[in-house]
Amino acid sequence: MVIIMNTDATEQNIRDVIDAIVSVGLEAKVMEGAHQKIVGVIGDKGRMASVPVEAMEGVEKSVAISKSYKLASREFHPQSSIVRVGDVEIGGEVPVVMAGPCAVESREQLFEAADIVKDGGAQFLRGGAYKPRTSPYSFQGLEEKGLEYLAEARERTGLKVVTEVTVVEAIERVCQYADMLQIGARNMQNFGLLKEVGKCGKPVLLKRGLAATIDEWLNAAEYIMHSGNPNVVLCERGIRTYETYTRNTLDMSAVAAIKHLSHLPVIVDPSHGTGKWRMVKPMAFASIAAGADGLMMEVHPNPSKALSDGPQSLTPEHYKGIMEGIGKLASFMKSEPSLRLFDEE
Repeated sequence: MVIIMNTDATEQNIRDVIDAIVSVGLEAKVMEGAHQKIVGVIGDKGRMASVPVEAMEGVEKSVAISKSYKLASREFHPQSSIVRVGDVEIGGEVPVVMAGPCAVESREQLFEAADIVKDGGAQFLRGGAYKPRTSPYSFQGLEEKGLEYLAEARERTGLKVVTEVTVVEAIERVCQYADMLQIGARNMQNFGLLKEVGKCGKPVLLKRGLAATIDEWLNAAEYIMHSGNPNVVLCERGIRTYETYTRNTLDMSAVAAIKHLSHLPVIVDPSHGTGKWRMVKPMAFASIAAGADGLMMEVHPNPSKALSDGPQSLTPEHYKGIMEGIGKLASFMKSEPSLRLFDEE
């Protein structure tokens, strides 16, 4: 349940409500609403039956949350959240772009890609140092050396770095180099990993699982948030269906669903969502039109020689063309009030 405070509620009023929640063995989380503060109650709400919370000073009303995910729900936090990574805002008015190679292959390859990404206008450099692959014989990444190259590229370009962490043991090491941690599709329900990244203090990009429902995806985000990290960004990257033409089926309706169900920002990865570079452009534009807060795209200086995901990687020329179109589309969407589909209620 959530307890909505009056607009004129004092800090002492809020403290009294928190103390009452804690006194019956439950956990309290305070969130900033659009005009007032909201206190979330985590745990068995039946225990609140003995607490006359609506009679307490400063309380406007209490609302039961029926969903299994609490902290990630829009009921708990009606105002859309903005996740800040340094000076970059994800969930604000400007779509954020994360771009770069699937895998860090060499220092030279990454630096060239970083320059391309920067020149095109993206805010993040993406690149995998640890690569969980379907086959054990596929390129597995450069590991810590790849992380060092990513950090060097950040110093050269000013881009923020987002990279995947695959095991609990690597979290501390990845945090030393990255600005944002990515949880890949294969690890979306690795609950031990989710709990630990929730404690690390870095913003987290949570990709949707290979065949995960939206409910399962949001519950995965809940694990991170319940461990103390509210800075979660969701990433739709396609799900596995019976279709074989594309690598996955990019679920564009998930953007609309997330905007309705959750306050968390959501971006789209049309590269993994389609597996074909020719389809990245139309799906990127469709993502922005659907209300996504940003994009993640694979860009490689020479896709034909890429060690991972070459068929879905953009050339520098194709990437630049998409970025120009995204800027125009985002400006158009912003200038047309009738197209702002997901204004907060």
